[in-house]
Amino acid sequence: MRTISYFYVASEEVDIYGLEVSNLELNFGGIRAINDLSFEYKEHGILAIIGPNGAGKTALLNCISGFYKPQKGRILYCNKDIVKLPPHKVAKLGVARTFQNIELYDGMNTINNIITGRHMLFRSNAITQFFYFGPAHNEEIKHRQFVEEIIDFLEIEDIRHKIIAELPYGLRKRVELGRALALKPSLLLLDEPMTGMNLDEKEDMARFILDINELKGIPIILIEHDMGLVMDIASRVIVLDFGKKIAEGTPEEIKVNPEVIQAYLGVQEPQGTSA
Repeated sequence: MRTISYFYVASEEVDIYGLEVSNLELNFGGIRAINDLSFEYKEHGILAIIGPNGAGKTALLNCISGFYKPQKGRILYCNKDIVKLPPHKVAKLGVARTFQNIELYDGMNTINNIITGRHMLFRSNAITQFFYFGPAHNEEIKHRQFVEEIIDFLEIEDIRHKIIAELPYGLRKRVELGRALALKPSLLLLDEPMTGMNLDEKEDMARFILDINELKGIPIILIEHDMGLVMDIASRVIVLDFGKKIAEGTPEEIKVNPEVIQAYLGVQEPQGTSA
């Protein structure tokens, strides 16, 4: 079993308060992306958010991370209302995320992309960084050691100096996960981390996600379209349809829920008898 020193078990404060979404509503003009959504997440497991295309899954993550501002409702994290906070202040509270479409710096290498996830944790000022001496130099060494541990954990040592634009899609997804981990999160939001991957890449990513969650207790909220994978790794599942929560429960409960089956497969009209 691997021991990763930079990971840590989420604090007692996260245990007590966790995440609470209450009566959330998000509209884009006449389109209601999220419709009176409420749920609590006060566990250390993996919460999967699933639903058909356009169900409001990514919109929800964008609200939690501060990219969207809902018209109604509250989002409490560690007993603080974060619904009006800008993304950088939400990140300072320990909420890190990946994106459905990879958001990396293509012209930079792997190490420098991951270290950008720690920029809010730098304490040296502009003057010491400019001259690069004393505290600034020591801080740079500390952050790079931290990043090297992430690189080792994600098994991407061979690409640490590779330019992102030269990497295959699956490895870029792994680098983006590394950048999210660089924030040392107390809550990790993953928006379709396995989309576009082949089977081997998906298995690797699932293993990393489980290790992050199970070994060190970092809570994860996951959006993923691969239902087989979701049912294998999630401890709890919330199902959205047209922005509204239609089901919540364990994977076993969700599999047999009639509303979920209807949302995914549609309703078949009963066959009538001809006159």
